[in-house]
Amino acid sequence: MGRIKGTVVKRSSRALLEYDRAKFTSKYADNKKSVKDILPETGKKVVNSIAGYISRLVKREEKKQSEQ
Repeated sequence: MGRIKGTVVKRSSRALLEYDRAKFTSKYADNKKSVKDILPETGKKVVNSIAGYISRLVKREEKKQSEQ
């Protein structure tokens, strides 16, 4: 099977990347801290999911840039 994320996680992740792209990297731990700073009242499971998905999106962007 694949990694299936809920639409809330995907939408939130994309919105956070648009909000402040400079805060996020391909490292999960750094993204987790950034998400906690931006969304302090969000639950642990959701923060972890969002941070993981943001890491994945950033890695995809980096891969596309290196291929070009």
